[in-house]
Formats: sequence, structure tokens, C-alpha cells
Amino acid sequence: MLHKISAACLGIFGCVTMYAQTDSAKKSTTSFTGSIDAYYRFNFSNPPGATNNLTSFTNSQNSFELGMASLRVDHSYGKVSATADIGFGRRAQEFSYNDVGNTLTAIKQAFVSYAPSDKVKFTFGKWATHVGWELLDAYANRNYSMSYGFSYGPFFHTGLKADISLGGKTALMLGIANPTDYVTTTSTVKVVLAQLSTATKNDKLKAWLNFQGATGLTHINLVVNGVISDQFNIVYDGNLQSTKQGTQNSSWKSHAVYLNYDPVSAFGLTLRADYFDDRKINPLLGSANKMFALTLSGNAKIDNHLTVIPELRLDNASGKVFTDSKGAPIKGTGTFILAATYKF
Repeated sequence: MLHKISAACLGIFGCVTMYAQTDSAKKSTTSFTGSIDAYYRFNFSNPPGATNNLTSFTNSQNSFELGMASLRVDHSYGKVSATADIGFGRRAQEFSYNDVGNTLTAIKQAFVSYAPSDKVKFTFGKWATHVGWELLDAYANRNYSMSYGFSYGPFFHTGLKADISLGGKTALMLGIANPTDYVTTTSTVKVVLAQLSTATKNDKLKAWLNFQGATGLTHINLVVNGVISDQFNIVYDGNLQSTKQGTQNSSWKSHAVYLNYDPVSAFGLTLRADYFDDRKINPLLGSANKMFALTLSGNAKIDNHLTVIPELRLDNASGKVFTDSKGAPIKGTGTFILAATYKF
């Protein structure tokens, strides 16, 4: 009996030793990144008790504001990895608007991943949506204010997805998640996610075809990025969404074109033309079902970390959804923003 126990112990010790040797051969890496952004916004109509803001993250008037302070930790160990991305401020609160009042508001992203091969990776948790061109983190956008397509589209998903390489520059993502923008839910409805991405060999033309769908929900999104030269590129972001879920009944489309020009490495300009068309009787924008906005933003880069963004924005609606300085409804308005983003 003692010989059997000794033999078993030696076998277990051998397995542990072999595992430890294999385990120690794996590469472990940890990275910390973060960002801070702040802004001042002044709407030229100067409405009493209002802001004339109908998009995300810049709902203020004649006030200096903190956008968001973020810290992200990424850790990988062999074929597994994890990310924790937290944020505090207006952006984080509006991004996780269904979780206001609890600690989940601060969690922008939190997920674990497993890559059994260099062709497939599975991700489980909460992550920013694949739909659209613009991103939550201010430093990742050339315009500081957000488009209408971003503001009324999905923000994030909580679920399981698989990223699959199809060879070359082409990849496929398939996933299933909670209802859009919910970390936790009692709903039995689940959303199907998909993305097909591709690019030319020199990456001068990239395209992403995105989808989310469920009972009563269909959303199709196309993003195309074309590089014309080292100084100039064009981006198109188009959306078509229809929602009929409970009290939600909306149907809208949007088109945004971004013209990006960098005459020198330290300074760039972006002109965004943003069109939003809500085709329902009770539109998302109140008494207006169509909106056109032009946004011109400068990007002055200082020491590769700090970017100062002066911005001029003009919004024009089909109905009187804005307010003038006397409190009367008007169709159009102009806004100036001075923002700063810092990434480390």
C-alpha cells in the first residue's frame, strides 16, 4: 500500500513539475494605459435653462466640464488575457446609462479572452460596440462632440463573441449578448452580433460591415476608411436601424462623412458632415425627424500625449427643437467647444 501511495505521489509530482515547466515558458505581460479629457462648451443661442445639445457627452452650457478620467489594465498569459477598463465622469455615466446609481457605471469594459489558435479568439464580458466609427474615449476621436448616429446607436454589449481570421486582411466576428447597453437583465431576449471586416494589402482601403439583431431589432452599419495620401483620408459611417421592442418603437438612418487633413504631424483638421433621419411619427429628436450637422475640429498635438481640440459645430433640424436666448423654439444653432485630451 505504501509503495502505491509513493508511486502515486511521484506521479502527481511529475505532472506538477511538467506543468510548472510548461507554465513557466508562457509569456506574461501587463500594460497600464489611461486618459483624461476636459472641455468648455458655449452654445451661441445661449438658451435660458437649456443647453441645445441633442448628442452624447457634451450636455452643458457655458461651463468647464470634466469629460472622463480612465484607467485600463490589460494582462495576457499565454493564450488567455483579461482587460479591466474603468472610467469616471460624464462620458462614463452616459455610456453606462442603464446602470446609473450603482458601481457598474464606472466599468466601461471588463472581459476575458482565450485564443486557442492564431485564427480564433473568444471573448466573454462587457466590451464597447463594434458598430460605428466613433468611440467612447475622447482621445480616439478627431471630433470632440459626437455624431447623431453614435448617440442613438449601441454603446456596448455584454455577452460572448468569437473573432475568426478568414485569411489575409479579412476577419469575421460572431457573438451573442444581452439586450444592447445592458450589463444585467431579466429579459430573455438575446442580441446576435456580427462583423465582417476586410482591407487592401496596403491598408489604404478598409471596410467593416456590422450587424446586431434580435426579435424586434435590426441594425446594419457600414464603415469605410479610404487613405488618399499621407495627409488626407475619408471615412464613411452609415446606419440603418429599426426597433420594435416593448415601448421602444423607432426607425432611423444616419450618414456621416469625415474629411481628415493633416498638413503637418502636429496639427490636423476634421470636417464631419452628419445627417440623421428618424422616420417615425414620434421621432427621437422631439418635433424634428431630420437633422444635419457640420462640425469642424482642429487637432493640435503636443508631445504625442496632449491634444487640444477647438471645435465649431452647426446643427440644423427640420423642426424647432432648439431654443434661442429668449426661450423661443428655433430650428438651428451653433456651438463652440474647446477640449483637451491626454493619453498615457
